[in-house]
Amino acid sequence: MKILVASDKFKGSLTAVEACAAIADGLREALPDHSHEIRCLPIADGGDGIAETLLAAEGGEWIVVHVSGPLGDPVTAGYALIDGGKTAVIEMAKASGLVLLGDGAKDPIFASTFGTGQLIRHALESGVREILLGIGGSATNDGGTGMAEALGFRFEDAEGAAITGLPVGLDHVTRILPPDKTTFPRVTVACDVVNPLLGPTGCTRVYGPQKGISPENFTMHEDRLAHLVTLVGEAAVVAADRPGAGAAGGLGFGAMVFLDAELVPGFDLVAERLGLADAIAESDFVITGEGRLDAQSLEGKGPHGVVRLARKLGKPTAAFCGSLGHPRLQSDFGPIIEIGDPSVSLAENMARGHELLRDSARRAAATLLNS
Repeated sequence: MKILVASDKFKGSLTAVEACAAIADGLREALPDHSHEIRCLPIADGGDGIAETLLAAEGGEWIVVHVSGPLGDPVTAGYALIDGGKTAVIEMAKASGLVLLGDGAKDPIFASTFGTGQLIRHALESGVREILLGIGGSATNDGGTGMAEALGFRFEDAEGAAITGLPVGLDHVTRILPPDKTTFPRVTVACDVVNPLLGPTGCTRVYGPQKGISPENFTMHEDRLAHLVTLVGEAAVVAADRPGAGAAGGLGFGAMVFLDAELVPGFDLVAERLGLADAIAESDFVITGEGRLDAQSLEGKGPHGVVRLARKLGKPTAAFCGSLGHPRLQSDFGPIIEIGDPSVSLAENMARGHELLRDSARRAAATLLNS
């Protein structure tokens, strides 16, 4: 019985690598004679975790960089160098993510992707030939203007004076000039949403509220992004309507128009680099998981991608989660084991993530594999 453990992160508790290890530990305790047949392959989609996942799978180096956080405060971020230093895997959430604000006040008028641009610039100066950019979990709604400013794009007013500190002042910009003598390598954006930049399904109205944008400010943010489209020109009109342009507060759009990036589904990108389909084909049983399984898990998230690949190849599946949004997901994932202890707080459950996941896997092993 060859078992593949391909779990995503349990956000705030376990990385994908740690989650896979916890599941495998429990399985090995229950099935000591099969321990050599258990393989871990941590997964990710386009959100946070993609850099660590590819680094763990392919080897390389983690580069630490001090950058500006979403509201300008200094933060320690980083990115993965893989392929012998030829490819940088960058997560915008490391520099411009909502998680960096913690319980502090959100300020979407000022929040910027400048720090993400600093990560990209550092990778460029290291001589990379390709950038893989994950753009989930943003605190921003700046259309990628902060990123562009950090990369040397010049935003000018009607008098030719530079406007800095974007996105504040974007409505006064009349011209955008590209940086001198900069050639960007191939940039591929891992993107798991299909929202356009503007309109009722655009980034402002759909994702803005979680970043602190109140309904009375929708128009201001929408107008600011619409002005950016006008500034960039005709090609930007097409880019703004593409699926994923509205990802990460419009960073999907910014990556396309400033970096000539290609947007691809995040899970597909990771699965291809990991050789996930081959790993599933070589297995008899596939186990996946993430912190919460709910209706959104069916919209391009990693565990559902694992299950879809497994079903195509005729492999049985099961999943672990911290919390389950709806029992009907059993029909999509196979047996689902919810590891949370209802007698303790969420904070304690998260602190005990490895223990709870390991023990749940140990208890469920025989039932799952004989089902």
